[in-house]
Amino acid sequence: MDHRRIVEFEEKCTQEHPPACSTACPVHVDVRSFVAAMQAGKFNDAFNIYRKNVPFPGIIGRICDHPCQAACKRGEAGDAISIAALEQSCVRLSSSPPVPLTAPPKKDRRVAVVGGGLSGLTAAFSLAGKGYPVVVFEATDRLGGSLWEISEEVLPREIIAAETAVLNDLDVEIRFNTAVGQALSLPDLCREFAAVYLGTGKNSTDATNSIDLQLDQEGRIWIDPVTFATGREGVFAGGGLRHAPAYSPIGSLSDGRRAAISIDRYLQQVSLTAVRENEGPYQTRLFTSTRGVEPLPAVAAGDPVQGFTREEAIREAGRCLQCQCLECVKACTYLDHFKSYPKQYVRQINHNLKMIMGRHEANTLINSCSLCGLCQEVCPESFHMGELCLEARREMVKKGKMPPSAHDFPIRDMDFSNSELCVMTRHQPGHETSSHLFFPGCQLTASAPDNVVKAYAYLTEKVAGGVGLMLRCCGAPAEWSGRTELFQAGLREIIDQWQEMGRPRLILACSTCYQMFKKYLPEIELVSLWELYDQLGLPGAGRPQTLLPVAVHDACTTRHERQIHTSVRSILHKLGCAIEELPTSRETTECCGYGGMVQFANRKLADDMIRRRISESPADYVAYCAMCRDNFAARGKKTYHLLDLIYGKADNASVAKKGPGYSQRRENRARLKNKLIKDVWGDQVEEAKETYATIKLRIPNEVSEVMEERLILLEDIQKVIEHAEQTGNKVINRNNGHILAYHRPVSVTYWVEYTPQGDGFVVHNAYSHRMVVEGNN
Repeated sequence: MDHRRIVEFEEKCTQEHPPACSTACPVHVDVRSFVAAMQAGKFNDAFNIYRKNVPFPGIIGRICDHPCQAACKRGEAGDAISIAALEQSCVRLSSSPPVPLTAPPKKDRRVAVVGGGLSGLTAAFSLAGKGYPVVVFEATDRLGGSLWEISEEVLPREIIAAETAVLNDLDVEIRFNTAVGQALSLPDLCREFAAVYLGTGKNSTDATNSIDLQLDQEGRIWIDPVTFATGREGVFAGGGLRHAPAYSPIGSLSDGRRAAISIDRYLQQVSLTAVRENEGPYQTRLFTSTRGVEPLPAVAAGDPVQGFTREEAIREAGRCLQCQCLECVKACTYLDHFKSYPKQYVRQINHNLKMIMGRHEANTLINSCSLCGLCQEVCPESFHMGELCLEARREMVKKGKMPPSAHDFPIRDMDFSNSELCVMTRHQPGHETSSHLFFPGCQLTASAPDNVVKAYAYLTEKVAGGVGLMLRCCGAPAEWSGRTELFQAGLREIIDQWQEMGRPRLILACSTCYQMFKKYLPEIELVSLWELYDQLGLPGAGRPQTLLPVAVHDACTTRHERQIHTSVRSILHKLGCAIEELPTSRETTECCGYGGMVQFANRKLADDMIRRRISESPADYVAYCAMCRDNFAARGKKTYHLLDLIYGKADNASVAKKGPGYSQRRENRARLKNKLIKDVWGDQVEEAKETYATIKLRIPNEVSEVMEERLILLEDIQKVIEHAEQTGNKVINRNNGHILAYHRPVSVTYWVEYTPQGDGFVVHNAYSHRMVVEGNN
């Protein structure tokens, strides 16, 4: 995957973007962390966070005009957080000692700062911290400028003196009672200093008029809004000169810092404008939902003059939402499972794909996504983790990095579905052409073959022009596993068969088949089986025996198929069912754990996905995907397949019945083909069996459950026993008489513990491993 594509994915995730309060702050105080420390009662920690971005925290903390507060997301659910009051409480109640400052080695180019207000002091602080010799020219006999106009009750004078004294530690020279433009001209400064910063404050109109600089249309000194450069080479300006008449303490502080950046770049002769997009206030891309957040009023200070007590500050900080996005993580069990968020996942996957040696620890992450697209549906930036994981799987396969065990079983199952034992494409009996072609899909034929027979009979009765039948797998396992060539080969076979049938309209019962064909075979006209039941009328079978509410689980592969959602609900209404909508349905429905083959790559995660989904309602569920129904039923959730209701199977036994095991599913597909050939087309069927298939097995229930969990089929057991009995490659446990044998027919080694009994064998245990045993053939 090329770098551009990785960056494209990474940029869509906004989780690491700062919250609105921080981006509204001109100096980008980490308000979220600051408030979190306050909530925890760690006032010293909060103060240390605050002063990372604020060089004069004792001053600003008492007088900040808090633009952050207006941007606070909590204001959408109650009152905004009283950030200014928390700052005041922090600087008043904390006992964090001053950070000792040491002047760095001096550079050889000097800078003049005109004006000892907040803007000029900040510029001097920043430049001196970079090693520039700085001289501050102040027209009065004290530093602070307009700070002295603020009530002493709000800003004690000793705070001004103590905070501005830090410039002494940085060897900043202060020249008091020196008014530039009167005692000293700007051209003189420019000759003596390599750069000049003008921060003369809001009440210095006479002084600014005496400085010969380019003016704007309003008669004010022209200042570039990005670089703070003026019309004169090497002269920069900000603070009150830029903000008057609306004075902003935090804005002045920001101007001084940003101007210092420009002066540093100017003196180093590098670009003044590069990479400065997010300096000063800007709009964050971070999305934070306040849906469902309880509106809460701000905490009122018991003493409005003194401000919050320690306890009041902690309570007010506790109202903070600690803004973050994580909409996809909240909605998706998979994204939550790995305890991070998409931007981090992109980095892990990118690192995994670039690795040549070492452990590819992101393999599980890549293969555990259901590819369902729910993340894209809920993400404000339309991030699609499934697209990333699918591209990564394709690259892993292409480079030979995909572990063979990851998707071995479903690929084998797909191959079986597309073998001669199961595949069939025929016109309706008595027809030489087909206007439609019924494609039930491999999972419905495996799970409920009787329903396939009934559905086909219904279609041949209701649909004019002949309805053909195609039995096979659409190739989804190959697509989901990243085996593009295998998938494309299957599609070509389907296209060839479809064309031989006269290019009929395809009737699809499986939602995954619908998605695959819509995406990759746009030349084929598609219609859902559920649309036809809704349009042509239901068969005359029974109705549900009870009218209890049912909750509709929409298959994730129908996420954007509104016509299918509508048809399914219309059918249920016609059947007399009261419908309950799940919290996430239709476009925001969740995966049942089968999509993307999660249950084969990460069984625990698939179980978590199923448990989460079936816990959303106590009502019985209705699904129109065979795998969804079987997955839910296997975990004890009463779930109907829609065809069960259409054909009158509304009894408790039907709704609670678990789906067939893996071996039985294979048997069902093969038997369905033979049954249809005999019963519908009236042809004879020759059922040839492999020699291993004649081996009779007796398998206790507990062993069958183990085989299901470990993805071991009956034929795997039969092959191991046949191989052992023919070659003698086996060992006998003399303590219990059990025989232990192994065989590796493809990429998995199977082990079976068994004993002969009569004309067959009893299986005591079975397990598998992705290993190669030396000498195993």
